[in-house]
Amino acid sequence: MVDALPLSQIKVLDLTRARAGPTTARQLADWGADVIKVEMTEGSEGAGFDGHRDSADFQNLHRNKRSLAIDLKSEDGRRIFARLAEKADVIVENFRPDVKHRLGIDYDSIRKINPRIVYGSISGFGQDGPYAHRPGVDQIAQGMSGLMSVTGLPGQGPVRAGAAVADMSAGLYLSIGILLALVERQRSGEGQWVQTSLVESLIAVMDFQSAAWLFDRKVPAQAGNNHPYFIPTGTFPTKDGHINIGSGTQGSWTRLCKAIGAEALLARADYADPDLRRGHRDKLNEELSAILRTRTSAEWVEALNAGGVPCGPIYSIDQAFADPQVKHLGIATPIEHPRLGAREIVGQPIHMSRTPWQMRRVTPDAGEHSGEILRELGFEDDDIADLRQRKII
Repeated sequence: MVDALPLSQIKVLDLTRARAGPTTARQLADWGADVIKVEMTEGSEGAGFDGHRDSADFQNLHRNKRSLAIDLKSEDGRRIFARLAEKADVIVENFRPDVKHRLGIDYDSIRKINPRIVYGSISGFGQDGPYAHRPGVDQIAQGMSGLMSVTGLPGQGPVRAGAAVADMSAGLYLSIGILLALVERQRSGEGQWVQTSLVESLIAVMDFQSAAWLFDRKVPAQAGNNHPYFIPTGTFPTKDGHINIGSGTQGSWTRLCKAIGAEALLARADYADPDLRRGHRDKLNEELSAILRTRTSAEWVEALNAGGVPCGPIYSIDQAFADPQVKHLGIATPIEHPRLGAREIVGQPIHMSRTPWQMRRVTPDAGEHSGEILRELGFEDDDIADLRQRKII
């Protein structure tokens, strides 16, 4: 039942656009929060900024939300938003830092009418500082975080990750921060401003590469498909393609040699320990590749996993969703859209034994729930009709 969802008592105002902010709001919506997607009215500057509503991306990002289309640049529109904010638990926004202040919907302004509000903000580079007013998007953050300097083949030059990792990491970090603030509010009775940025979130995701610099002042370089430290860990050719093998520890190295019938490598002085294998990585990879080319990917995946060696195929996205384990996990979630028909979207990768997430509603049309939401605020039908007439909603 919907009431059983963990966030079913939480009301969220979603002012976000693009990807990072909507990722945060989607996390809250999927776990039961009443998320109202506050959108610009038709014809307003910024309306439709998110892209084609019927696209896979838009439908995947905005499920489980209701939509209120409102002109926040008008006095009446801001009054409506203030009434919403009085009863909300959370506001999520990813405007450039100055925009919310110009509209009068920044944290300090909202806190005056609702001191319990948890106000979540994502920006490119932070809410203050020398770059605060710069526009920031995923690829810019990938470059500035250092990620592109370690992605790709050695000597190839910088390469972006193939997914929107800055947007996704910032969205997920902000959702964690909002949940922490909600838990803290139970004790203090007060909300707070929760912030993150694309660039700092991605620096955090870099994790061991970031730590290598901060702790030891080591600048990591491109390692291609090889792990920078654990050898042999990387991508290897087979008779019909490629596979990934993860064999960084001494024990897994022994198991690898036995699984591929290369016990002789265990006696080689050059490969006796992890440091030596790292120093002779290219030579070792050549010897392993010569052996692995003799059998198919499927044969090696079966043999290596049976031998206790981490190993797996390298899929295209269609192959990934066809994998029996992926099917078992149920990450592909069916929906029935009134206009687009039967489709699938990407589900939650979190499994909870008592309160699993629910696909409660498909992505709404712009302003689909405007009347419904205003009635909940106490507006009469005549008032709503007048607001429509004046294009406030």
